[in-house]
Amino acid sequence: MSARPGRAQQQRGSEAAMGLQGVKAVFFDLDNTLVDTAAAGRRAIEEVINVLQSKHQCDEGEAHMICNKVQEKLLKECHDPAKVCITDLRISHWEEAIQETKGGEANRNMAAECYFLWKTTRLQHLTLTEETRSMLTELRKMVRLLLLTNGDKLTQREKIEACACQPYFDAIVVGGEQKEEKPAPSIFHHCCDLLGVQPWDCVMVGDSLDTDIQGGLNAGLKATVWINKTMTMPVNTSPVPHYIISSVLDLPALLQNMDHKMNANLETDKMVSINDVHDSANIESKKC
Repeated sequence: MSARPGRAQQQRGSEAAMGLQGVKAVFFDLDNTLVDTAAAGRRAIEEVINVLQSKHQCDEGEAHMICNKVQEKLLKECHDPAKVCITDLRISHWEEAIQETKGGEANRNMAAECYFLWKTTRLQHLTLTEETRSMLTELRKMVRLLLLTNGDKLTQREKIEACACQPYFDAIVVGGEQKEEKPAPSIFHHCCDLLGVQPWDCVMVGDSLDTDIQGGLNAGLKATVWINKTMTMPVNTSPVPHYIISSVLDLPALLQNMDHKMNANLETDKMVSINDVHDSANIESKKC
């Protein structure tokens, strides 16, 4: 006849069934973490280059130069939604790039055509892969999931809609809709409040050291996980993430490994506690 499990063993089994030990929530970045925004952007640029050559009499060099200039402007973009809408700002990027490359009068109509083609094509190629969907579905059985993305509210909401990721999350937070974006601690604490958890219960997963990892550290989260697809370490990496993985699909294994280490530490603590009790009993018996 098999022995009945003790209370501690039953409790550990119950905790394992409910979720991961010590981790109650995982925050995910969107761009280049869950969806390959960079690849979608490259596809969009290819489409614009084709149109610039076939319809607007740009040679190959001019078409590439216009697109390169736009990408540089996007990287340096500083958007204040109170002053200008994101659509007008980005049409202006294309307008300036075309004029800087080809000279002559500004062509707002041509710029708008390029912008909307780029935007539409990029959204069409923003997909949540089947493997990522499955990973999120399984992970959500154990912990609460939240999507935390920086950026203009209209742009990010369009991306979220395009990749249809809403059903996989308990909450979605867009930086452009909040007072502060990542890496400010306030937005992370807002996320914790939404899920009813504490910072030390949460893990942040993202591809940006400056926003995702620094923000998680600033907010006092339990752990930060850096998605580094190349797995090549920059010189003097700062900030330093707790963990590094090459793909978001590696996250469940990492979390399980964290869980096992926590359980091992708990068992060690229990042994220390039991030994302390025995030592105290021996001391008390010697006093008698």
